[in-house]
Amino acid sequence: MHRQTKLRLQLMLGTALLAAPVSAFAQTAPIQTAPAPVANAPVGLDDIVVTATKRETNLQDTPISISVMNSEALQNRHVQSLMDLADGAVPSLRVATFEARQSALTIGIRGIVPNDANQPAREQGVGVYVDGVYLARQHGLASALLDIERVEVLKGPQGTLFGRNTEGGALSLVTKKPTGVFGMRAVAGVGNLESYNSELHVDFPAIGDFAFKVDGVLQVQGPVTENILPGETGFGQYDRRGLRFQTRWTPSENFTADLAADVGKDKNTPFYSQLLNFNPNGLTVVPFTSASVPSGSIRALSPLVQVEGSKRMTQADIGVPQQWSVDDTRGVDLHMSYRPTDALEIRSITAYRDLDVEQYDNIAGAHRPPVVGPNGKFSRYSLAGFWQHQFSQELQAVGSLGDSIDYVGGVFYFKETVSDDASTPSTNQWNADGTGYTILDPTPTIRGFRSMDRKSTAHSESKAIYGQATWTPASMDALHLTVGGRYTWDDKDGTLELVNNALPVVNGVSGELQFNSKVDRFDPLVTLAYDVSDNINVYGKYSTGYRAGGASSRSLTYRSFDPEEVKAYELGLKSDLFDRRVRLNAAIYAMDRTDSQIDFSLVTVQGASTRNTLETINAPGTTKIRGLELEGQFRATDNLTLSASYAYTDAKVPDTVNPFNGQTQKVFIAFTPENAASFAADWNSPFMGATLKAHVDANYADASHSFEQFEIKNDSSFVVNARVAIADITTRDGGPLLEVALWSRNLLDETYVYRRDPSNRGTLGDYGNFNNPRTFGIELRASY
Repeated sequence: MHRQTKLRLQLMLGTALLAAPVSAFAQTAPIQTAPAPVANAPVGLDDIVVTATKRETNLQDTPISISVMNSEALQNRHVQSLMDLADGAVPSLRVATFEARQSALTIGIRGIVPNDANQPAREQGVGVYVDGVYLARQHGLASALLDIERVEVLKGPQGTLFGRNTEGGALSLVTKKPTGVFGMRAVAGVGNLESYNSELHVDFPAIGDFAFKVDGVLQVQGPVTENILPGETGFGQYDRRGLRFQTRWTPSENFTADLAADVGKDKNTPFYSQLLNFNPNGLTVVPFTSASVPSGSIRALSPLVQVEGSKRMTQADIGVPQQWSVDDTRGVDLHMSYRPTDALEIRSITAYRDLDVEQYDNIAGAHRPPVVGPNGKFSRYSLAGFWQHQFSQELQAVGSLGDSIDYVGGVFYFKETVSDDASTPSTNQWNADGTGYTILDPTPTIRGFRSMDRKSTAHSESKAIYGQATWTPASMDALHLTVGGRYTWDDKDGTLELVNNALPVVNGVSGELQFNSKVDRFDPLVTLAYDVSDNINVYGKYSTGYRAGGASSRSLTYRSFDPEEVKAYELGLKSDLFDRRVRLNAAIYAMDRTDSQIDFSLVTVQGASTRNTLETINAPGTTKIRGLELEGQFRATDNLTLSASYAYTDAKVPDTVNPFNGQTQKVFIAFTPENAASFAADWNSPFMGATLKAHVDANYADASHSFEQFEIKNDSSFVVNARVAIADITTRDGGPLLEVALWSRNLLDETYVYRRDPSNRGTLGDYGNFNNPRTFGIELRASY
């Protein structure tokens, strides 16, 4: 985007955010005495409760940059999975598929975006939590959401209260709990792309001291791109199913125990990878039938191959074998709370989770290597298994000392075992002139018959002790000083067992490769907050965080790398203005990251298969990330609420040596647009004895990099979502309340490339993946 265009965007967004308070001010005449109440004055904005500090606090009183989406906001955007937040609903939060696979998500905040964190010894830079339980892997994050009460996006390092792998922030999902009072909510819907969905949430009447709740979810969508090979699945499909059971035991007023168990199955296929251009380097083109390709030349495409860089293909040009990828997730957690006094609560969170993934990815046909000629084998089928189990235990003490000190302290333990394997056979073979192809014997794709590119196992064990206290002086109750710290002991080890279907070989010596890492570190936090008035708060904060080191199982030598660390400085404003009709929050920050983990990859062809070798390097010097975040809401009338948010992110990584060619080159941060913004309008009014609800949101993001080693960017994006509903429809006495809704995601059917790979420019061209097309549907909701 040109500088003038960026300036116009920033001015437009700033004007939009400030328009609310200006408009409100323009409607208020200067009066010397208190005005009489206005009968039709709009109601103020609601308080928002968050748990970012391990206790329930008002969002506006919490000196952290936080964005919150409640259940209604998720419903308005038809958010069924975390992957749906890729539209930019929260501008600082970036969500993308790893490669083009729905089976693993890349999640970033404030420019902390891991590129390839789906290996056993790799870590995320943003922590994902469900009811306080850490989810350690990218895999399984696209599973169906199960009755979410709210999503909290905590921006900036959360190293003190949340710990390892939260250097960019934390994504905290809070679910709805049993009430002990009978209630039932049911959802059924259908839409385009052969989609349908259903939900059932039942709160059972209490039995003695016990309350019970059951949640079930089903989400299905057909292919975005059809596979022309008969009997095979298409691309961009999903079939997500989830079930959770909860029970709450309350034997006394000061003790509560919540036990929950969940199981999920996410069947999905990756998005189709299109050849966006051919021969962008302008090399000499030799015929497809040539026996060889001289240096400086490129082989012509088969006449069957389509080059399409401007629109999404709805039908693949080459038919390929493609099975469902399957993510199976299971977990159980126990939350206990004991309140011996009004000033102290002792909590325990015990959790066990496991994850099994079988990945099948044959998304490109002849659009990426291996690039072959007559009778050559092609179409890389990326097959992988991924298995993980984790145990965590956390004890917390949350309390107050008099009226001046609030504190939280705790201990944390986490243990994890992860293993994977991968192979990449070719599934198709050209005929002599490229006018046809055959499907190869599927035996090499069957587990037990595969030639393994790699196989590895890693273990992690982390222990931590932390504490944080906020002091409000009795003589100056508008001032709040928060000091905290966390000491962590991290132990990791791993084994690379196979490389290219044999024991690894380094310097002529074969044998399994090992890595071991022990890291002790302290992460402090200091925040000074001041209440300018009852409704205006300002704060300054210093915090740190880190992402654990590890080793790349895609490396031929199991090259290890160190943790990366970040120091962050932030100034913030929280304000409710004009009788709480206007809310304006802002944060400006600077983050300095050292030992940035940078990924370099090299794809090589080995016979009928290809290998993606990846090395992770700690960049020299300091990565500088600077940014601004704005969020505003305006209750224009009792019926209309407007909201807007904006994020500016500037990130500069020091030049780093590419380990494959030894050259120092520019490197970048992936999936981090310089400018991103979101705007929404919500209407709610009586309608023929029911309630009319209407929602529209628009989300923009600049083009950003898809890979850390390539300067080329993907496309900018502009996505509009909408929903209109008639709610609170009464039925017979004692019958359910009904709601009928029409919804659409990507209402304008915007088409853009969200992931672009230029690594094959010398042999083929860029290939990439387009966003989802417009989806729409009708939904019926019933509640008792």
